[in-house]
Amino acid sequence: MKNKTVVVGLSGGVDSSVAAYLLKQQGYNVVGLFMLNWEENDAQGNCTAEADFEDVKRVANKIGIPYYTVNYAKEYNERVFKYLLDEYAMGYTPNPDVLCNREIKFGPFLKHAMELGADYIATGHYCKRVDKNGKVYLYKSADKNKDQTYFLNQLNQSQLEKTLFPLADIDKTEVRKIAKKLGLSTAEKKDSTGICFIGERKFKNFLKTYLPAKKGNILDLNGNKVGEHDGVMYYTIGQRRGLNLGGKNGHEGRWFVVKKDVKTNTLYVSEGDDSALYSRGTIVTNFNWIADTPTKDFDCFVKLRYRQPDQQTHVHIIDEHTIELKFFEPQKAVTIGQFAVLYAEDGMCYGGGRINELVK
Repeated sequence: MKNKTVVVGLSGGVDSSVAAYLLKQQGYNVVGLFMLNWEENDAQGNCTAEADFEDVKRVANKIGIPYYTVNYAKEYNERVFKYLLDEYAMGYTPNPDVLCNREIKFGPFLKHAMELGADYIATGHYCKRVDKNGKVYLYKSADKNKDQTYFLNQLNQSQLEKTLFPLADIDKTEVRKIAKKLGLSTAEKKDSTGICFIGERKFKNFLKTYLPAKKGNILDLNGNKVGEHDGVMYYTIGQRRGLNLGGKNGHEGRWFVVKKDVKTNTLYVSEGDDSALYSRGTIVTNFNWIADTPTKDFDCFVKLRYRQPDQQTHVHIIDEHTIELKFFEPQKAVTIGQFAVLYAEDGMCYGGGRINELVK
């Protein structure tokens, strides 16, 4: 560890704060780097980045490491935010956090750290790096409730080789205990749950700023008009809230979104019966294999969204970057634009790709 330099991505949160401290305790030369990737104020007019950077300064001074800031707002806008808007405009539901990791944290940030003379970068992600057989594998963290391998499914060997994950074997409760014992300003800071770097907002209102409202019809599965919507891009498959359909046409059941048609600007909903939400499989494109690329079909586990428990699936290899998943049990509200991430039984993450087509 001695004389090895690690540049830690300090976000102003408790996880990256403790990650930096642990690396220093292990004998690394630790440098903190704060990424400014979004320059607009939040809905209340506050610049959340300024508050986060203040926490970065306090933490860095407390644990005794140098810190810097770097502005990637242009890169974030071009590589992540534009993609997000394009996907929503086409009626899909993207996952910007996955793209943010691939395109920013493990892209320009990694490159900048290497130019500073770093041997490694490190983040506060909950996941585990395992080196074996000359390759680097990504495994779930010890804290399964906080595991973030889902968001890192697009990483490759060259990125992982240069990355350390100090929180691999400790849980969130212990992280907060360490921060509190050290007197870090981030010890009680709540976890961010908003879009990567954009923060917590009323997402529909946020999208309206960039994708103007376009009213259209809400139809049931028999083609009957049951209401109007503000724009199909604002709704997600399986969504129940915000439809304003309670008691429509004498029905008192719960309505939910089952399909979106961007061309006709039509939102399709179902009341009570959720059978239309289930899929038997999906075609996944642009699949990124983190370490090994299989050539034969196999069975494993899949997450179709972050908080979903692992589901059993059969993987049919179509080509190197395209697979078909055949679920052991039909899956509800599988959403085009999200990522399907594959896992082995021991927690190894094979990688992930974009959900491109549903097999009903």
